[in-house]
Amino acid sequence: MNLSRSNLSAKSRVWRASLIVASAAALGWTVAAVAEDLSTADEVKVTIDATPVDRSSGQFMPVSFAPIVQQVGPAVVQVSVIAESEEMSQNLPSWMEDPRWRRFFGIPDDYAERMPRRQERGAGSGVIVSSDGYILTNNHVVANAVEIEVSLSDRREVSAKIIGTDPDTDLAVIKIDLEDLPAVTIADSDNLEVGDTVLAVGNPFGLGQTVTSGIVSGLGRATLGLGYEDFIQTDAAINPGNSGGALIDAQGRLVGINTAILSRSGGFMGIGFAIPSNLAHNVMQQLVTHGEVVRGFLGFSGEDLTREMAPSFDLEADERGTLVVEVTEDTPADRAGLQHGDIITHLNGRRYESFRELRFAVADVRPGTDITLKIIRDGEEMELEATVGSREDIDGVATIEEDDGALEGVTVSEIDPRARQRFGIPSRVQGALVVEVEPDSASARAGLRAGHVIVEINRERVRDADDAVALTEVLPEDGRTLLRIYSARFGFRYIQVIEGEQ
Repeated sequence: MNLSRSNLSAKSRVWRASLIVASAAALGWTVAAVAEDLSTADEVKVTIDATPVDRSSGQFMPVSFAPIVQQVGPAVVQVSVIAESEEMSQNLPSWMEDPRWRRFFGIPDDYAERMPRRQERGAGSGVIVSSDGYILTNNHVVANAVEIEVSLSDRREVSAKIIGTDPDTDLAVIKIDLEDLPAVTIADSDNLEVGDTVLAVGNPFGLGQTVTSGIVSGLGRATLGLGYEDFIQTDAAINPGNSGGALIDAQGRLVGINTAILSRSGGFMGIGFAIPSNLAHNVMQQLVTHGEVVRGFLGFSGEDLTREMAPSFDLEADERGTLVVEVTEDTPADRAGLQHGDIITHLNGRRYESFRELRFAVADVRPGTDITLKIIRDGEEMELEATVGSREDIDGVATIEEDDGALEGVTVSEIDPRARQRFGIPSRVQGALVVEVEPDSASARAGLRAGHVIVEINRERVRDADDAVALTEVLPEDGRTLLRIYSARFGFRYIQVIEGEQ
């Protein structure tokens, strides 16, 4: 790596290198464990069959799925909603936006909040999971609902009430006051494999109950920007109105709640997503018991340890785990002694190979619970004891996203107050500011942009541009240089520079 002076200023430096960003391909999930302190009186009485589907029986597709549909169909309902829109029911004159006119006519400042809102009608699907009327659906189906009506397969129509919603997973639980209802059996979604046959049952476009077939196309997908995503991907046709419906396996058991499609046209294009039944079951039980989902957190952000980064942490290339990128001050992780650069491999003796797996596992732990983390620091294994905190403390913790490409031809300088304001750099972040990237360089293709801050080079602290020069005078023998950078959008993250690669 070579750093030289730029012509921009005496303190500016030009960095010419080649960077490959480690991808954060976290595609895992742990079995969702219902909190231990749930009262059995409050639990939804569901039927669970955790037996894996028999993949060895028969070499051909069945002649008909009719028996399965007849078994499951009565448990899938249509959910019709009258929801309150964000828009007011009538347009107000523009002069009412001026507070002086409002005061002159005695109109209160909160007049907009007092105005009635426009009401909109919508429809989706739901799945009866207990004989006494608990129904799983999507949060976006019942959001802002003022009236909910459920249509059963026997043509009965009955009002429903919301028990609880969880926007972070796009799940909701509603209830109807009927007994002896047909309910689905819930499968262990952890047993799903890519290639398994699945059926999607719902009410697309308000046509009435519709069944489509396909296979599991992928697992562990995260596409919608929700707080907690671990979608099952399927090519079974899912269309508007299918939201909240059932994804079932070849034995007629619920493996997912249909949620979304990926489409350029707005219609079906062969990629649909469903929330795994394990996650849905856990969220449902917590909503019924607490009225909210209580998730544990530690207060750190991380990313997957990749083959390219492992040698920089004195590890073999095949080592797996979560690379800690940032630890938030005065959080359970901070109090436990966790540091950025640590590699977390186990929680309570169970190995987790990806950040997403670990994040879900921590979320499943009740706040106040003591846990043990096994970590690797400077090539040595050690254990840390931590007490899981409450989810409210998670505000402000950075989420690490992936980036890709290579770094080359970057100009760095000191961080002055004007730069901090322009790029949103907190005062606690010190380092060398990236002020220019050559347009045709590998780093530009990687997505490195002005405003990023280099805070460490090969795990050595960078306080300013001079430190960056000093720490890059000698190229490591293996040609690899590990950087820790900061950006206002993504927070802290690690990227790896490999000299000579394009």
